[in-house]
Amino acid sequence: MHDPEKGLLIVISGPSGVGKGTICRELFNKYDDIIYSVSTTTRKPRPGEVEGKHYFFTTEEEFQKLIAQDAFLEWAQVYGNYYGTPRQYVEEILQAGKDCILEIDIQGALQVKQKMPEGIFIFVVPPSLQELIRRITCRGTEDPSEIEKRMSQVSEEMSHLQDYDYIVVNDEVPSAVEQVRAIIVAERCRSSRMCKLINMEV
Repeated sequence: MHDPEKGLLIVISGPSGVGKGTICRELFNKYDDIIYSVSTTTRKPRPGEVEGKHYFFTTEEEFQKLIAQDAFLEWAQVYGNYYGTPRQYVEEILQAGKDCILEIDIQGALQVKQKMPEGIFIFVVPPSLQELIRRITCRGTEDPSEIEKRMSQVSEEMSHLQDYDYIVVNDEVPSAVEQVRAIIVAERCRSSRMCKLINMEV
C-alpha cells in the first residue's frame, strides 16, 4: 500500500524504438514534480557527462560491494560495464514527495517489482509492428541485421504485458505523455492514499 506522503515510483518499459525516452523527456520538461532516476555505472564518463546528473560513476569493485549490500533496485551488466538503479537515491526522491520515473528494460522492471511491488508499472507499445519497424529504421542508428535482431525480441517483450499495471499506446507522443500523466494523477487519487491523507482510514 502506498504511503500517501510519498511520491510514486513509475517504471516505464517497452520495445526498443517505441519512444519511451521521448515520452519521459516530455514528462520531465512539462511537470516539475517528476524526477528521472540517475543510474550508477562502472563505465567511464563521456565528454560532457556530469556526475550525479547523467550517472553516478563508480569502480567495478565498489559496484560489487553495493550489489552485496542489496543497494540496487535492479542492476545488469551490459557490454562489460555494470549499470544499476540505486535504492537510496530513489527512496530519497519518493520521501521528498516527488514522483520518480525509471525507464528500464523488462528484466530490470521485474527486479524492481520484486523489491518495490507498490510501484506503478507502465508498458509502452507501438500502434503496430509496422510502425515500430518504421521508427527504428528512420533513426538510422541500426543496420538491417540489428533491426532484425531487435524485432525478433519484440514478441518476447510483449509476452510480459501481464506483468505491468498499464499499457500506453504511443501513436502520438503528446497523447502518450498525457496518458502517463493521467495514470499518475489517478494513482494519487486512490482511496487507499486519500483516506489516509484526510484521516479517514477505512
